[in-house]
Amino acid sequence: MIEARHLRVLRAVAATGSFSAAARELGCTQPAVSQQMKALESSAGTPLLIRTGREMRLTQAGEALVRHAAGILAGLTAAEEEVAAIAGLRAGRVRLVSFPSGSSTLVPTALAALRAAHPGTRVSLVEAEPPRSVEMLREGDCDVALAFRYEGAHAAEEWDDLVVRPLLADRLVGLVPEGHRLASAGSVTIDAFADESWIAGCPRCRRQLVEVCRGAGFVPRIDFATDDYPAVVGLVGAGLGVAVLPELAIESVRPKGARTVTVEPAVQREIVALTLPDLAQVPAVAATLDQLAKAATRAATV
Repeated sequence: MIEARHLRVLRAVAATGSFSAAARELGCTQPAVSQQMKALESSAGTPLLIRTGREMRLTQAGEALVRHAAGILAGLTAAEEEVAAIAGLRAGRVRLVSFPSGSSTLVPTALAALRAAHPGTRVSLVEAEPPRSVEMLREGDCDVALAFRYEGAHAAEEWDDLVVRPLLADRLVGLVPEGHRLASAGSVTIDAFADESWIAGCPRCRRQLVEVCRGAGFVPRIDFATDDYPAVVGLVGAGLGVAVLPELAIESVRPKGARTVTVEPAVQREIVALTLPDLAQVPAVAATLDQLAKAATRAATV
């Protein structure tokens, strides 16, 4: 019989490439990893790993088992959590992954409300931008992913296998230095920045910026690029260029030395909470989704 603990070890070995690295990740010893892999291969009745020097490579059977492991482990987690709730333990665990501007705006409000309503529920948080956050969800490394995608993006099918909880539409706004010629403009078209030096954000936001600008008939001259929104605001505030950022990102940073302007036509990104179908039935996960939705509603009305 294949055991869940053996599948977790196999996934760690496949991800890290060695028994010793897997042991460090799992917090156990290298002999323990080796023993569990031997037990798993015995249960499977076929080799799962090929040892080539210091590196471990999956056999075809190993690849198949790793491919199914995420769904199996997610299903087991859902079963364990649901049974615990039915048994009246009033406890739960949720692993949340979020992009940075969501972590600083929506997540604190949602988790504070969740803790007040369900003090026995434990939530952990790590940060990752989509598509990595969505990959983490599918791989079984988190239970809820706070993610976004831009309207018109060529990836409408990327969430078809997931439960999607729409949260809010986050509009892009322009950010210019205080002394800029457009600092006091009520609204501007994107081509008004055609000759400007640009500061760009995360890779996905960067691609969206280039697409929007190309649609307006120009290619932006990106002099600075950073995943750190405070750095973008700081660079704009220092007069080094202009930027277009989501409203949530600006909300999480005090734009010192910079002014926001409305950009037309409107470009929005869709903010959503994602989970797997099995996990959506887990009470702690469902409560987390509900609190994220409430936090988004409050943010949209501010």
